[in-house]
Amino acid sequence: MRKLVLATAALATLGIGSAAIGQSAPNPAVKARQGLMNNYALNLGVLGAMAKGDMEYNAETAKIAADNLAALSATNQMLLWPEGTDNASIEGTAALPAIWEAGSDVGAKSDALTEAAAALAATAGDGVDAIRTGMGPVGQACGACHKSYRASNN
Repeated sequence: MRKLVLATAALATLGIGSAAIGQSAPNPAVKARQGLMNNYALNLGVLGAMAKGDMEYNAETAKIAADNLAALSATNQMLLWPEGTDNASIEGTAALPAIWEAGSDVGAKSDALTEAAAALAATAGDGVDAIRTGMGPVGQACGACHKSYRASNN
């Protein structure tokens, strides 16, 4: 009987410890979507630096960065956005609960980014002016989604 009580206590302690570890571990979907956003930022940074003249224009590099944006935005991201991974439910995310509310237009905003990124990819190798022209719609698409569905850093 004593062994049974000790075994039960050990398992209960292990279970409590596992639950605590599970709660403190980052949600894999949140981690993955933040990785996606970091990839967006890296590629946009390259293109933005070229557009501003902070980096010498290179057609091959511009094309790679723009193609990356187009490919990233065209991926099916449904697995990255499970319900309950908003900033009101868990720590470590800026995603607002409005993403999952009825009537959310997050899908349309995502489609706008996909279209703008594809248009930029089609012309990024054509010179700095083409990047400058293509960056506007990409920035507008990113900003529209962030304005509606991302918590401010302030």
